[in-house]
Amino acid sequence: MKIGILGCGAMAETFADTLRKMDGAECYAAASRTLERAEKFAREYGFDKAYGSYEELCEDPEVELIYIATPHSCHYENMELCIRHKKPVLCEKSFTLNAGEAERIKALARQEQVFAAEAIWTRYMPSRHMIQEIIDSGIIGDISVLTANLSYPITRKERIMRPELAGGALLDIGVYGLNFALMHFGTDIERIESSVRMTDTGVDGMESITIFFRSGRMAVLTHDIYGRSDRKGIFYGEKGYIIVENINNPQSISVYDTEDRLIKKTEVPDQISGYEYEVLECMEAVRAGEKESTSMPLDDSIEVMRIMDQLRGQWGLVYPQEREQQKQA
Repeated sequence: MKIGILGCGAMAETFADTLRKMDGAECYAAASRTLERAEKFAREYGFDKAYGSYEELCEDPEVELIYIATPHSCHYENMELCIRHKKPVLCEKSFTLNAGEAERIKALARQEQVFAAEAIWTRYMPSRHMIQEIIDSGIIGDISVLTANLSYPITRKERIMRPELAGGALLDIGVYGLNFALMHFGTDIERIESSVRMTDTGVDGMESITIFFRSGRMAVLTHDIYGRSDRKGIFYGEKGYIIVENINNPQSISVYDTEDRLIKKTEVPDQISGYEYEVLECMEAVRAGEKESTSMPLDDSIEVMRIMDQLRGQWGLVYPQEREQQKQA
């Protein structure tokens, strides 16, 4: 399948490097806002064509699937462009700025009968099902609490610090903690409590989030953009606990009993980078004429955006684009 990449930044580089190592995926076209950057990217990763505008990429009749790797603040307009050109689209997380934008993308994709999905790779990885199978086996009994953390020192990245680019911890790395909790505890939420420390630039720098589920379970999540955390996800049960190494790209799943003895360890299969799973599923869906991903349906993306909207509401965090939208409403 001929794949186009819209946006030629760091994430696009990893994605492109993965594509060229996959069977059935063709590095076909790359687009940037400048032709020079697109041509450099295309040469480095073996793409056939380079475009100096996103419109040109969408107008190429040979493109069969477009991967969007631009800042969060651009996702809505980039997806809208692709969908209106009838191009199936796989857009990086976070899907949009807010739930309203996500709902409009869903409506447009249905209207145009075009495939659209969010590229949050942990939803597509085999580790997701491996973790759930271990939970469902009852090996640690009834589970009461999940904790997960994800932090990286990324304040040097301009897109992280700028409100107009929808920066901050939540949309960039907090989305992984939220998805980890929702994948394994579901979406029947009673209430959410949180605390935050904002940066001088006006985005969320660190946060603690507690989700109370109607089942009686609780998920406690922490994220920040200043330090490096151990990235562990831990499930606490009456007979022991489960540790997932790296919720952002799981490497292994270890089960311990109540005496802290390791009783089972499962290694995650070798992979190219982890991106290949979302690519494979989306290629198969497009070939089959499906309009959504089974691993990350649009309603799930919308639900995650609603939760992040709620959290930002608790913090008083409104992006500049949203203020403009409110003025125009």
